[in-house]
Amino acid sequence: MRPHCSVSPHADMTTDQELPPDGQSTTALFTAKGIDVTPNKDQGVIKIVKRLGHAGDRPMIGDKVTVHYTGRLLNRKKFDCTHDRKEPFSFNVGKGQVLKAWDVGVSSMERGEVAVFLCKPEYAYGVAGNPDKIPPNSAVVFEIELLDFHAESLTNDGGILRRIKVKGEGFSNPNEGAKVHVHLEGSCGGRLFDCRDVSFVVGEAEDKGVPFGVDRAMDQMQKGECCLLYLQSKYAFGSEGKAEFKIGPNKDVEYEVTLKDFQRAKECWEMDLNEKLQLAAEVKIKGNQYFKAGRHFQAVIQYQRIVSWLEMECSAKPEEQKRIQDFLLKSHLNLALCYLRMKEPSHVVENCNKVIELDEHNEKALYRRGKARLLRNEFSLAMTDFQQVLQKNTSNRAARAQIAICQNKIKEHHEQDKRIYANMFQKFAEQDAKTGKRKKRKSGVKGEISLKRRRRSQECSS
Repeated sequence: MRPHCSVSPHADMTTDQELPPDGQSTTALFTAKGIDVTPNKDQGVIKIVKRLGHAGDRPMIGDKVTVHYTGRLLNRKKFDCTHDRKEPFSFNVGKGQVLKAWDVGVSSMERGEVAVFLCKPEYAYGVAGNPDKIPPNSAVVFEIELLDFHAESLTNDGGILRRIKVKGEGFSNPNEGAKVHVHLEGSCGGRLFDCRDVSFVVGEAEDKGVPFGVDRAMDQMQKGECCLLYLQSKYAFGSEGKAEFKIGPNKDVEYEVTLKDFQRAKECWEMDLNEKLQLAAEVKIKGNQYFKAGRHFQAVIQYQRIVSWLEMECSAKPEEQKRIQDFLLKSHLNLALCYLRMKEPSHVVENCNKVIELDEHNEKALYRRGKARLLRNEFSLAMTDFQQVLQKNTSNRAARAQIAICQNKIKEHHEQDKRIYANMFQKFAEQDAKTGKRKKRKSGVKGEISLKRRRRSQECSS
């Protein structure tokens, strides 16, 4: 499902041999044999294919491409070449990271293809040129080999991949809590299982049967954008599958998503304290519902929203300040519990520390931090946390059981260290013994040689 593959080794670049010796003839060659690949057909980028690629996909907006290239002026003078550096070049198509000619030209290529592009100044280095390399207002020629390309990853684990078919409008994106209107087409193994227009709140997409991965892609999209999303199972319907769509457990799926319209939610700075407190109460309920359903990713989103609204808030009114601290304390505790279930101990410790800043002897925070430290094999620190729990509540049996686990872990760790050091010292002793034997042998040989020399000396003198 992942749109990625390798290609054969690159061909030799021979642009300098094939280009005519003067700019006028070069332009005439491209006009006669080339294809205009610009969207508005203004002859800004003209292409001649030297070697056909593998028939199939072409790069889409946002795809990361890897190329070899050689750049020349119309007089055939080379000004840049990846082969000279012995290293290919990578960039994301359509993101404005490279010359406009490259975004246009590479989008027209297939994997393994080699092509030559004549680029007008307005698609290349413009009126200014490039000091010491490109004269002002110069057309240039690039020979490019498209080695590979693959989809843009929206997550660190590669679980959500995106390819943009149609670029959206403007620069605004839906934020957390925004209301979005989308058209969805979901498929699995080539079978279309979902095709509909649907509206949902970002962060709550699963309430409408929309996978978590689609929800997480929303803040990267613009109005009018159409993209392909490749979702690993944990960002789709997980180990449960989706009976409604006849999707079995642990199935990867693909969605084509068009963002038809959206209405952004108010940002933190656009709300007064009363609005924040009212929304926090609603969002907390939603987070608790997700947690009870085992939707820990979704629960985290809700609790984090509360923290983002209130962590910098303060109030002169004691009752409001108490509500703020209560929301923050419970949100951090719930985040710690979610991350504990998700086996992300560092985030657990971070949120428990936030709680302890508000309530130094909070029993739940100390216990959950101890569990996280135990997961990180920080046995002594974990035991300290559990001991503090017992100081707070001597009848906490869970903490007492965890202390016993920590003691056993520490004992096992010490015994393991003893075995390691014992083996280490034994190896040192064996090494020393071998070294001693070698020294004795050398000493014995030197003694024999010395004795022979003395005998020869005595014989000579007599």
